[in-house]
Amino acid sequence: MVAAGRGSVLTSRLIHRAHAEPGWFLYATVCALVEADRARPGTAEHTEALPGVAIVDLDLPAALSVARATTWADAHTLYAAQPSPDRPDGAVIATTKPHMWKEHPVRTLDLSP
Repeated sequence: MVAAGRGSVLTSRLIHRAHAEPGWFLYATVCALVEADRARPGTAEHTEALPGVAIVDLDLPAALSVARATTWADAHTLYAAQPSPDRPDGAVIATTKPHMWKEHPVRTLDLSP
């Protein structure tokens, strides 16, 4: 989310594709929105307004997962990336810090400049 605000071309392409192509979705967890907005004020409102972005709420199962972690944004994102009935293959985490996810069973897309 912060990468989009900083002009990342790859991030802009992802946002456009989610908006323009059926079956393409971008998900933003509520906890990651909070962290992004702290780093760059206004990011949460901007992200929420994008038509191709679905906001992942902090429901009870996610909250229980987050409660055990030290970083809420990462924990909520990890939880949302796991396989679920809506996303049987899980989700890919688009990140500027792919090294943070090496120890987790998730797929990443490196958005580093």
